[in-house]
Amino acid sequence: MLNYIWAGLIVSSFVFALGYDIRDITGDRYRNGQPLPVELAFPQGYDPAARRVPVEIRIEPRQYAGFYRTEQAPAASYPGYLLQTREGSRLRFGAGAKLPEPLATIGKVSRSRDEELQGRLVGFRPAPATATAGLIFEPVRFVKLNAIADAALNFAKTGAEIAIGLIGVLALFLGILKIAEDSGIVFALVKLVRPILRPLFPDIPPDHPALGMIALNLTATVFGLGNAATPFGIKAMEELQKLNLSKDTATNSMVMLLAINTASLQLVPPVLLLALMGTQINTLIFPILTTTVLGLIVAIVSTRLLGRLPGYRASDPNRNPPPPPAAAAEV
Repeated sequence: MLNYIWAGLIVSSFVFALGYDIRDITGDRYRNGQPLPVELAFPQGYDPAARRVPVEIRIEPRQYAGFYRTEQAPAASYPGYLLQTREGSRLRFGAGAKLPEPLATIGKVSRSRDEELQGRLVGFRPAPATATAGLIFEPVRFVKLNAIADAALNFAKTGAEIAIGLIGVLALFLGILKIAEDSGIVFALVKLVRPILRPLFPDIPPDHPALGMIALNLTATVFGLGNAATPFGIKAMEELQKLNLSKDTATNSMVMLLAINTASLQLVPPVLLLALMGTQINTLIFPILTTTVLGLIVAIVSTRLLGRLPGYRASDPNRNPPPPPAAAAEV
């Protein structure tokens, strides 16, 4: 079901993006192929033989507002330089220039290798100190669709990097966990945490290793060891799945573990962050701890209350186990 929801959201985003792009194209929002009037000032004078000439770019606000049909106004001037080649003159805005819309969007398309907004000059009439010209940028089309495609590729790259980076972490902590199982440390931990975790997970047998995995997962979460909490949580879910009579429905213990992890009770990271920043720890530490503890309480209470509702009780695998395969076939 979740896959269908994600697919619907993706399709909807493409539909809305296409609608906005068609509106921009039909309304000629970016004035493709039309010259923007600019005035150029030469602080060091104009040299027609120089390849690169420093300039101050000035755009009259009323002309800009009428040209792009916008209420945003440009700055009084922008630093830049003029490139003179055999193919013609090109104007580049200085790197880091704060441009108004839609020039900021145009700058993502019509830019140089140095990420500078650039355009081709037409009607360039130079003078010793100033000059006027028209500035034509590269055509801008399908801005929203390109943005979605770029975001999809970037997040795919990020997902691959995270997955590859987690391989070593998972291998390390799962290896340590295997050593702890074989040496009996996990079973000793089960006896230690049984009085605390049994009220939260009553469906788990007293000496089952799932309690030890849950304890390791929660301990890593509390101390902010996210890389360790992930493999311990996966292993805890695997142990809980062994007790599950229905392989496609979560048990109350699984839901409780997920709710506690979602609440994310963490004590160490806020304290260390505040200490490093030199902030008033005594002022903020108690609100932080109170918030995290209240979030944990809400997660536990909500899970218990929802588990007692008739609809959820009817789907509980421990209360209503599925029929054995043979009986299901006979029916």
